[in-house]
Amino acid sequence: MSDDRTRINSIEEMRFRLLIDAVIDYAIYMIDPDGIITSWNAGAKRFKGYEEAEILGQHFSRFYTEEDRKAGLPQRALDTAIREGRFEGEGWRVRKDGTHFWSHVIIDPILDPSGRLLGFAKITRDLTDRKMAEETLKQSEQQFRLLVQSVTDYAIYMLAPDGRVTNWNLGAQRIKGYRPEEIIGQHFSLFYTPEDREAGEPQRALDIAIREGRFENKAWRVRKDGTRFLAHVVVDPIRGDTGTLLGFAKITRDITEATQAQQVLEKTREALFQAQKMQAIGQLSGGIAHDFNNLLTVILGNLEIVRKRAVDDPRITRLLDNATQGALRGVSLTQRMLAFARRQELKTESVEIPTLIQGITGLLRSSLGPAVIIETRFSPELEPAMADVNQLELAVLNLATNARDAMPDGGKLVISAQTEEIHDQPQLSLAPGRYVCLSVTDTGEGMDDATLGSAMDPFFTTKGVGKGTGLGLSMVHGFTEQLGGRFILKSQKDVGTTAELWLPVALANSTTEPATEETAMSRVPRLCVLVVDDDSLVLTSTSLLLEDLGHRVISAASGAQALGLFDCEHDFDLVITDMVMPKMSGEQLAQAIRVIRPHLPIILATGYAERLEGFAARLPRLSKPFTQLNLVEVIALAMK
Repeated sequence: MSDDRTRINSIEEMRFRLLIDAVIDYAIYMIDPDGIITSWNAGAKRFKGYEEAEILGQHFSRFYTEEDRKAGLPQRALDTAIREGRFEGEGWRVRKDGTHFWSHVIIDPILDPSGRLLGFAKITRDLTDRKMAEETLKQSEQQFRLLVQSVTDYAIYMLAPDGRVTNWNLGAQRIKGYRPEEIIGQHFSLFYTPEDREAGEPQRALDIAIREGRFENKAWRVRKDGTRFLAHVVVDPIRGDTGTLLGFAKITRDITEATQAQQVLEKTREALFQAQKMQAIGQLSGGIAHDFNNLLTVILGNLEIVRKRAVDDPRITRLLDNATQGALRGVSLTQRMLAFARRQELKTESVEIPTLIQGITGLLRSSLGPAVIIETRFSPELEPAMADVNQLELAVLNLATNARDAMPDGGKLVISAQTEEIHDQPQLSLAPGRYVCLSVTDTGEGMDDATLGSAMDPFFTTKGVGKGTGLGLSMVHGFTEQLGGRFILKSQKDVGTTAELWLPVALANSTTEPATEETAMSRVPRLCVLVVDDDSLVLTSTSLLLEDLGHRVISAASGAQALGLFDCEHDFDLVITDMVMPKMSGEQLAQAIRVIRPHLPIILATGYAERLEGFAARLPRLSKPFTQLNLVEVIALAMK
């Protein structure tokens, strides 16, 4: 019986040893009361690298780092196991090859039935991977904390579920002005404007973040010093693993400067678009006016000849007069279009603004009526402006008429002027220099933004069908631009409108350009005239008018054809050429003729005011549409 029990115990002991040896995830071994290793399993061999024959009989302290051995940690672990019945801890251990691994260690004392210490059971687990992961996470959290704390362009902070501030970064301090000790524990609604707090905006932001998973908005916020800034705000809820709301992450960015810069950029883009639009419409208007002037030249020229040759019949005379008046209305329309396109003929001179306004005061009062009070305000230091008197008077009358229509129940019209020095003001689009700012201000209905944006467009009008051409303001715009100035229109609905004409200050020696008209009945000898125009209708009409005056006319449809006629030994006394022609312009033709016949008089006929330089700028010019009287006058000037 005793032998059987011994055999059973031996089998159980062998099974237990096989079990221990089979464990490879734990180092399980025995040490005697002095710390000498007395057993070694497969797990210990895998973790620590020692074969059983190498390590049995060695002291277990060899697994500790040198620093821990010097600090007495091996013995302290055994003492703790004896004193408390168990030792458990974590720390760095050393493998056979000298590499370190992080281990979790349990040491249990082994006692016999009498309580005598037989040794210790030691279990070690390699937790290096977990330790590395923890260290990486810790380092990541530290780096993230440092990153958040170092950000100065964003206010990044946390809120408790009830909205109290729980932390505060440098960006929050810079943007909002509070130090951490001043704001942590305070409710975040402190940053909202009073009106937003009264409207419940702070709680609404948190409710949306909880309900939708995110809140984002742009709104005004308040700094510690009471100043306001435009903020872009994002609020995200923070939840635990179970979905419990832990608080909120709040990110705020000061976008005041960026928004203002964007607004300036938008205004600049709008101004550029407006300038490009006006330039494009101006080019279109100028081209239309040029072609229309050619047609009017033909119509008026032929009407004039027909009238001279028609029988003395009142009915026919009335028809001719009516047709002529209609054509002259077309002339007025094209002149306004050319004014907008900055291609009208201007006779610039030094203009005293107070004198000019005083000269048309009577006309203004009769046009505006008794319900409108006219007031003038002129600076004592006001300098004369460089302008065309007739065009400037017409511009003021146009503006005054618009003001009257905006004040159906009466009001006040203020005409003022002062000298301004422009240095660098891109918003005015004016070259540096001195300008006279002539303002016409009314107390009328004013314009909304949409109407104001289109007010200077040609043919745009708010006066209804048949009550205006829509060219008044566009004409003023083109007139001031052609002078090198600027027309600025300011208006506010139900407040009134101010129109500003910025005109260059006249030079000290500015004088009126000499008049080109001669006496209508000047006697001019019979001439041989070369007429050049690519428009056959204009060419025929001009030739007929000249022939009716008794001149001999030779015509050419192009510059090249005209030059060819000089080889045919024609003895021309005068050349009248259109300015705008394909391939060879009138200016180029005039230059070529000057080479052949240096002293031959040349007249440039034009549908609008081209910019000319050199000798061409000094040549007589015949503006289309022209009458026979205009031809007599310009021929007399050219033949002097």
